[in-house]
Amino acid sequence: MPKPRVLVTDHGFPNLRHEETTLAAAGAELVVAQCKTADEVIAAAKDMDALLVQWAPITAAVIATLTRCKVIVRYGIGVDNVDLVAAKAKGIAVCNIPDYGVREVAEHAVSLALALVRQLPQIDSRLRSGTWKITPDRPMPALHASTFATAGFGRIARTAHEMMAGFGCQRIAYDPYVTAEVMKAAGVEKVEMDALFARADVLSLHLPATAETKHFVSAERLTQMKKTAIVVNTARGPLVDTAAAAAALKAGTIAGLGVDVYEKEPVEKDHPLFAAPNALLTSHVAWYSESSIPRLQQLAGEEVVRGLRGEPFKNQVNK
Repeated sequence: MPKPRVLVTDHGFPNLRHEETTLAAAGAELVVAQCKTADEVIAAAKDMDALLVQWAPITAAVIATLTRCKVIVRYGIGVDNVDLVAAKAKGIAVCNIPDYGVREVAEHAVSLALALVRQLPQIDSRLRSGTWKITPDRPMPALHASTFATAGFGRIARTAHEMMAGFGCQRIAYDPYVTAEVMKAAGVEKVEMDALFARADVLSLHLPATAETKHFVSAERLTQMKKTAIVVNTARGPLVDTAAAAAALKAGTIAGLGVDVYEKEPVEKDHPLFAAPNALLTSHVAWYSESSIPRLQQLAGEEVVRGLRGEPFKNQVNK
């Protein structure tokens, strides 16, 4: 029998040692490409038994050409670049790796929130410009008297709540798929969407990108928030109407915005966020640590092996 062949459609890792070792132990051959377009994936992937994908588009047209593929594994949590419906129709499992950087993303979300709550970027800039002042320029509510809210209550959101619990703030969450009892056990109050926006002093987003969640934070929703409120997005770019958010910052509708993910990446150099006051912007780095990369690669390789062997998947998203 010929060896199963596994294609890495594209990647940005320093090396693929973890995948090579894991797949070699399973008797599989690793093939590496750096595809940027669907046509490039089609040319490279046709006869592959499995795909490991980072950013390459795995469209319905790509999936239609796959003749042997058993599983598509996405390096990361989001699967926006994979046509889940087409894969399911073709009998191809699609898996993500949701547990490789849970603490890293939660830490980044909390870090953005704390920096904005304490107005660190603004005070640093003011001091560097030559102004010594021992009070902030804007109202600064006490964190322990504030309400920390998450949209979503999955792994990352729960970890962020655990971190924020130490500051003594009230904690609430919106997630239609998690019961009030589960949240209460974690010391979190379950709320509906209107209450989420009205009560949040810090709103951290932890939702998937779907048609229903696009622009979850919209111009209308921003007007429902406190003028001292802060929004943080380390989840998926489309969750926030960033043009509306930039306008809200300029108008003083909200007090701060921390963003690590964008509707289009790389974010455009002329995006209004760059000119918006009180915006703290990072470049999709929340997932990163020196240990999260090898963990991601190892877990992705192991999921591919399960697919090649016909074993149950750990994280199939298109059942």
